[in-house]
Amino acid sequence: MDISFLLALEGKVPTSVSKLLGLEQRHPWCASCCDFPDEETEAKRQLKVTCPEAPERLRSQLSHPASAQVGKDSFGNDYIENLKQNDISTEFAYQTQDAATGTASIIVNNEGQNIIIIVAGANLLLNTEDLREAAKAISRAKVMICQLEITPETSLEALTIAHNSGVKTVFNPAPAIANLDPRFYTLSDVFCCNETEAEILTGLTVSSPADAGKAAQVLLERGCKVVIVTLGAEGCVMLSQTEPVPKHIPTEKVKAVDTTGAGDSFVGALAFYLAYYPNLSLEEMLKRANFIAAVSVQAAGTQSSYPYKKDLPLDLF
Repeated sequence: MDISFLLALEGKVPTSVSKLLGLEQRHPWCASCCDFPDEETEAKRQLKVTCPEAPERLRSQLSHPASAQVGKDSFGNDYIENLKQNDISTEFAYQTQDAATGTASIIVNNEGQNIIIIVAGANLLLNTEDLREAAKAISRAKVMICQLEITPETSLEALTIAHNSGVKTVFNPAPAIANLDPRFYTLSDVFCCNETEAEILTGLTVSSPADAGKAAQVLLERGCKVVIVTLGAEGCVMLSQTEPVPKHIPTEKVKAVDTTGAGDSFVGALAFYLAYYPNLSLEEMLKRANFIAAVSVQAAGTQSSYPYKKDLPLDLF
């Protein structure tokens, strides 16, 4: 899971936008994008330092604001520039000298599965005062995504602002914490977690779609309107107050090269459909989000694995 910020979708946004900002750094000491050679290690594992919430590689014509905190360092400078290059407003993207830019070291094995170590850095300095400065921008959004890679208090404030403004909220409790504030459940229009996060939140084992349905029911009882549990290659399970019977939405089987960022791709794609295709059924949105996430795992990297709209089937749009 990459270091996360907040995402407000307004106007036009990158289709299936899943990550807010960032550049992939294969060498932690190098600020430019580069790749290790294929023979990088005997195990041919890929080591990456990945920056927060990279945008889908689909460009937008209008900006959407990001509330973010990065360090006053080379990574931070690159992040800000990357936002600008992707036509994302940097009005509420702050740089601080009090902490380094957040990073994540990611090791990917031959099956495409990953292990991640996060150093949150400046992420933890984004605070509720910063959000209040961005309140007007948040209130104009169609959809807002929050995660837990900033402080829970800050994410909760963002959800509260959005909820009170009638903005649709998507909450991804990553990384999950067992004692999650109950308000996260009631303030989230869509509560989307993966199987590991569902286990931490509910105490139940989640190793199958049936297990995911049981965990989703527990989360629904805590006040969620819609619960989605993603299951990687098994797709996802959905449940809602209006459709309280768990439904498994499978995905196509693909050869995974790198699963890093797949969950963010899924969440971002879902947010896109919620914002611009609100008349689609939730099941159809999830089928499309599954497809886009499956595309992303077939290429190495996070931001670099996300497809352009032109490279996706027309029937997704």
